[in-house]
Amino acid sequence: MKLTLGFSPCPNDTFIFDALVNKKIDTEGFDFEVVLEDVQTLNQWAREGKLDITKLSYGVLPLVLDRYITLNSGSALGAGVGPLLIANPKLSDVETNIEYAKIAIPGQNTTAHLLFSLAYPNATNKVFLRYDEIEDFVLANKGLGVIIHENRFTYQDKGLIKINDLGDYWEKETGNPIPLGGIVIRREYDLAMQQKVDALIRKSIEYAFSNYPALTDYIRTHAQEMSEDVMRKHIDLYVNNYSIDLGERGRFAVNKLLKVYAKTNLKFNEYPEIFVSRKSTADAVK
Repeated sequence: MKLTLGFSPCPNDTFIFDALVNKKIDTEGFDFEVVLEDVQTLNQWAREGKLDITKLSYGVLPLVLDRYITLNSGSALGAGVGPLLIANPKLSDVETNIEYAKIAIPGQNTTAHLLFSLAYPNATNKVFLRYDEIEDFVLANKGLGVIIHENRFTYQDKGLIKINDLGDYWEKETGNPIPLGGIVIRREYDLAMQQKVDALIRKSIEYAFSNYPALTDYIRTHAQEMSEDVMRKHIDLYVNNYSIDLGERGRFAVNKLLKVYAKTNLKFNEYPEIFVSRKSTADAVK
């Protein structure tokens, strides 16, 4: 059976899915048609229900729960991994007043935007860009920027400075790990199939870790001009035990994010089933 699968070309995603999509593990009859896109594009496609399985920002999850359910494997959660608010030190104090400054954010329906809004609810002068365009926006003195992914490791080399760690704000406010991104699958597929895909992604991650810190050609090819050191930092930061399995604490953190979203979005419809069940199909029928 062929399924469409979307994820980003970032090292953490290619690390997770390499063994699966390149059949380094037994895919048990599944073939995956891979679509590599930036996270904001994947978020929009998730809202449109375009793909069978897709990576998305947890910030957009509330908007797609009518179509998709969350897998237990493949997520990016953790401590010290959140987005950073950065500035060009050449800007004046007036220009860096967050309530009035122009802020570049990596997509409207992203976890980065949600975390920024929690920390700065009165900041409304926002522009939404691809995550890899934000450093240049800040370097050009157009305003402040919220950065994610590999830009966390490069902004200082370009002379930019950190104003706030938005992930640290979330952790202090809630006591939970930061739910950045997850993997969802169509609700219409039966439980047995959802569980099978969930297990395959877990096997793919375990295979990747069994060969780490070696970097595969698949990871290198899609990492553009990133150094191997930055690739490994990227993987170390975003792929961890929560990626193998969310577990109770990971699921609690995601649910907390949904509750925060619900407080400011009265039209949000809560769903009793957010995650693919651990029960066997036989138990689920009972």
